[in-house]
Amino acid sequence: MRYYVLDRGDQLSVDLSESFHKLAAQQGLQFDAKSPDIVVSIGGDGTMLHAFHTFIDQIPSIAFVGVHTGHLGFYADWKADEIPELVSMMGGHAGSGFPKPRMVRYPLIELEIQKKSGTSSYICLNEFTLKGVDGTVVAQVDINDQMFEMFRGDGICVSTPCGSTAYNKSLGGAMIHPSIEALQITEIASINNRVFRTMGSPLVLPKHHHCDIYSKKEQNLLLTVDHINLPMDDLISVRCRVADQKVSFMRYRPFPFWDRVRNAFLG
Repeated sequence: MRYYVLDRGDQLSVDLSESFHKLAAQQGLQFDAKSPDIVVSIGGDGTMLHAFHTFIDQIPSIAFVGVHTGHLGFYADWKADEIPELVSMMGGHAGSGFPKPRMVRYPLIELEIQKKSGTSSYICLNEFTLKGVDGTVVAQVDINDQMFEMFRGDGICVSTPCGSTAYNKSLGGAMIHPSIEALQITEIASINNRVFRTMGSPLVLPKHHHCDIYSKKEQNLLLTVDHINLPMDDLISVRCRVADQKVSFMRYRPFPFWDRVRNAFLG
């Protein structure tokens, strides 16, 4: 099995990465920085986002495993002191009492961003956000090519089911099980009065639907794709839909989604 390790860069994560390499060599695992079978993220959820975008062109052919070095993350199944057990299972040398590893695949969001200067595409693991830099965002939101609302406010967040527990949740969005192929649109401080009116509630769209967000005035905007910031002043529109491809995580032991939710938010 070919593997690659991406760590957060702090001393603990670097030390754990070095330890992982030594144990992996003993198990006969092959280090491959170009085309690994499995990418191991050591750090936090932000590290996993970085790992995902580092290998964005190989998403259909690789799987991810997370090791957290701080608070329990949604993308990390393993603790720092469990690395020897993880490496043993990756090498196929775990005892008979261990469950058989399985691959889980979760939906992503595909973006098509149109600017006056050209068109570009992105894939999101967590969410896409659009915010105003120096004023209120004015944007038309269409669903399936039909105008839905004229938005005015601080911004808009479009999240994957995986990302529904992140920024989306802090905005009052719903947590969606990642087996559901959908995207969620959540407003960021919308203006609602006698003049301006938005839905004021998160919307969940199924895989076969799409939404378009049109910039309706000259405005400086900050578009964020997961952890990647894209400032722009010439945005025309953003089309959001559930991507055809999915992200894969290798589960070497059970860790149900709702257990993750309970551990993260309820203790």
